[in-house]
Amino acid sequence: MDIVLGSPRGFCAGVVRAIDIVELALERLGKPIYIRHEIIHNQFIVNDLANKGAIFVDELSEVPDGNVVIFSAHGVSPSVRAEADLRGLKILDATCPLVTKVHVEAKKYAGEGFTIVLVGHKGHPETIGTAGEAPSKTIVVETQADIEGLEVPNPEKVVVLTQTTLSVDDTREIVDSLRLRFPNLVVRNDICYATSNRQMTAKLVAEDADCVLVIGAKNSSNSNRLKEVVQELGIPSYLIGGPEEIPSELLQSEGKIGIVSGASTPEILVQRVIRELKPKNIFKVRIVDEDIKFALPSELT
Repeated sequence: MDIVLGSPRGFCAGVVRAIDIVELALERLGKPIYIRHEIIHNQFIVNDLANKGAIFVDELSEVPDGNVVIFSAHGVSPSVRAEADLRGLKILDATCPLVTKVHVEAKKYAGEGFTIVLVGHKGHPETIGTAGEAPSKTIVVETQADIEGLEVPNPEKVVVLTQTTLSVDDTREIVDSLRLRFPNLVVRNDICYATSNRQMTAKLVAEDADCVLVIGAKNSSNSNRLKEVVQELGIPSYLIGGPEEIPSELLQSEGKIGIVSGASTPEILVQRVIRELKPKNIFKVRIVDEDIKFALPSELT
């Protein structure tokens, strides 16, 4: 078999920053270090950080008063921050700066009297956190069906914000439908550079592959979108967490297998998948170089 290996792939700047924050906190502040929810959506990384001493919790109530708590890359609502302050917890914020940007937009437009239509996956931590900035003025829309019957106080003052890890194509369709309902709609482009780049990469890889393996976690929004992008092109696509999840029929394939990975997938898992497949040739596809870096919190610099 041959492999068509897509790039950019794997860690984005926000994920690198989040992992660095946890590792530096363990090194400089000492244990225990608590993390609310998965720092990023990848079990391999979560397990690695847990083995280094990080303690992952579902809710702040599990963190003893006065301890250090890290907020995940997906962000949190103001109510979570207020609870942490009330409990005297020492906060380190690993929220991706591009997610923080959406929070700032939500506060700005809510303050100006806009209804916020937030396109995102209901129940996803990022969507919950952003909606929490102005819950009484935010309507979460996930599909075209959610737009039907959508009512707002003032149709002249509606803004659309988005989760950063959505399908570019699907989101465009939803926004176009919203524009038909609200001609004066204000549109913010919040899908992040890494999500867009990886989806373009997946499309290009799929053009030259018989099937595509997307390496990423099952609960990773951006990894799931990569799988969907490929499937919409009519190419079989599989979302796998690592080499142990490679479909058995592909191990004996004589065709071309494309490989891409989500923004929270470590490169070590990509290389393990490649070794397991034992390809004759590897053809590399790169659409752009990513050189974005985000600063660490001042507490760790």
